[in-house]
Amino acid sequence: MADAPKLKLRSQLIHPSGTVPQGFRSLSVPVYRASTTLLRAADVFDHWDQSRYPYRYGQYGTPTVLELSARIAELEGGTHCFIAPGGQAAITLIQLAFLSSGGHLLMPQSIYSSNRHLADRLLTRLGIAVDYYDPLIGAGICALIQPNTQLIWCESPGSVTMEIQDVPAITAAARARGVTTALDNTYSAGIHFDAFKHGVDLTMQALTKYVGGHSDVLLGSVTTRQRAHFLKLGEAHQLLGMSASPDDCSLALRGLQTLAVRLSQAEHNCLTVAAWMSQQDEVATMLHPALPNCPGYDLWHRDFTGSSGLFSVILDPRVTRKAVIAFMDALHLFKIGYSWGGVTSLVMRYEVPKRLGGVPDQTLLRFNVGLEDTRDLIADLGQAFAVLRRHRPARKRPARKGRGSK
Repeated sequence: MADAPKLKLRSQLIHPSGTVPQGFRSLSVPVYRASTTLLRAADVFDHWDQSRYPYRYGQYGTPTVLELSARIAELEGGTHCFIAPGGQAAITLIQLAFLSSGGHLLMPQSIYSSNRHLADRLLTRLGIAVDYYDPLIGAGICALIQPNTQLIWCESPGSVTMEIQDVPAITAAARARGVTTALDNTYSAGIHFDAFKHGVDLTMQALTKYVGGHSDVLLGSVTTRQRAHFLKLGEAHQLLGMSASPDDCSLALRGLQTLAVRLSQAEHNCLTVAAWMSQQDEVATMLHPALPNCPGYDLWHRDFTGSSGLFSVILDPRVTRKAVIAFMDALHLFKIGYSWGGVTSLVMRYEVPKRLGGVPDQTLLRFNVGLEDTRDLIADLGQAFAVLRRHRPARKRPARKGRGSK
């Protein structure tokens, strides 16, 4: 073969001829970044299905992205998984893949607020009817299923109010009517609740939370076992341009290696802090499904293999908004911020929903308990409660609802 012509400098910089030794192996999955991927020949056609036509275009996923999707599918017991650029993107992928104009969507009242906003502000504008059901409805959801119901969402527990849903009863009712079900399984990180065992068709996670684990990744996933669902999701994933960053996927792959250890420690820390919190006079109701005296414990005990680092409390209505703000501002280790699942403890303030018996201005506080020493976390909460009491002392009450024990 004749020698290739020597290229001029500018061409040589783009088409180098240098090579590196082969055979390098690493414990880490390489980060493959690409928009354009090189095709083997001119007769190759474009398609998103990487299982049959691999590496057509970077938007469909590089090996780094596909490695993460394979591992999430394995973790959750699924056969197909799509990675999205965030938890909300994963939610949107499901909604737009399985809903169409004239259809009907059922979602629990406890649904993640951004999922509700998507339904109210976009889906209804696209001609999709949306109804919200009591998250504790169980088999009673049969009465709400309409001939045009296309999708039923579950979120168990609710990420703010912590209701545990009777998912097996809901999925059985949906299956009998030919309705697809989806579950936001972020709380369980795909570990503590087996979605497919309990009849769910589609499970999604915000990998931003426990899989990423360090508050520096925005990713989501959608997993299924059924090829028909895989095809619907794949088409929507392509058309919506839901490409995920290989760099973020690399961080999520790293996070997966320590997920079990972090989740176990978060559970231990959370139960310890929640037990202490349950003894504070300003706490009217504990919302932690793994505490025996809390709402939803029986379903949690039946269906879950563990809990995570998230719980909420409803404060006595006599605690003023000013006192709550002072409490939050006095915290040092508990940072004020949305999201959860990272190593740092967080707190966020919400109003108590009427369905939980809330009165105007009554406060719900959600805590993400991180991986700090629980003695330090409890000391931090103790000094913040002292600040709260200086602003608005709360009288002791003879009875406390939903208390967990130490």
